[in-house]
Amino acid sequence: MAAQQDQETLASPEAHDPTAPLTTPVPSLADLLTIEPSASIFYTYAREVELSELFADSEGNNTVLVPTNKAVMALSRKPHQGPAPVDSGVVITQQEYDRMSKENVERWVSAHIVPSHIGLPSSETYDTMLEGVSVTFHDNGGKDEPAWRRAVVNDNIHIVSMKKANNGVLYMIDGTVKID
Repeated sequence: MAAQQDQETLASPEAHDPTAPLTTPVPSLADLLTIEPSASIFYTYAREVELSELFADSEGNNTVLVPTNKAVMALSRKPHQGPAPVDSGVVITQQEYDRMSKENVERWVSAHIVPSHIGLPSSETYDTMLEGVSVTFHDNGGKDEPAWRRAVVNDNIHIVSMKKANNGVLYMIDGTVKID
């Protein structure tokens, strides 16, 4: 018979239940985007590209500027369409169209992600994940409002809500970051 000190104590089966959901005290960006109804169009586009993996990465610290559904619907050309073609008479294959659409979506989504934490109020310029595209913030005033509510992005986009995640912050915006 083994001595008491040589025996290994096993945890109860409930402690290692593989069907039990994993929980964290603070949700991830992916969790917030999943439950935010006014972000559904943005998140649908984002899930089409690999960048969406950042939203679940617990080691990340990203700031995501999420256009509301209303802001996306107001665009004359949707994110998958990209800029207006120079020559509309050119015929392309379905495969080429799909490739171009995915590239357009990736560019658009990456223009809405800042790969760092943005502390508001701020007067700095922040590079987004899309090379050559940056965003600026300025304080619109209003002493009784939280700093995020007073912030204006790129001079004309207002932040309508803010949610903190364990891997960054999500700002819902009433416009979209221009990429052209």
